[in-house]
Amino acid sequence: MNPMDMMQIGSKIQTFNAQHPRFGAFLREAGPDAMREDSVLEMKVTSPEGREYITNIKLTKEDVELIALFRSMRGGM
Repeated sequence: MNPMDMMQIGSKIQTFNAQHPRFGAFLREAGPDAMREDSVLEMKVTSPEGREYITNIKLTKEDVELIALFRSMRGGM
């Protein structure tokens, strides 16, 4: 990934965090205690029309390692 793309991603993450401050707080609270191997991560999206989409994944060791990498890149998010 080139440096300009990295800067754009960083800028978009800052904007996302400013617009959705509770998301980062949720991730910090769930933290390593909850986001560990065999935990289930569930996501629900509700469209403007009210249609719901729900899925979940059981976290693997590799998932936890990726989450840790993201946290280290974001300074603890």
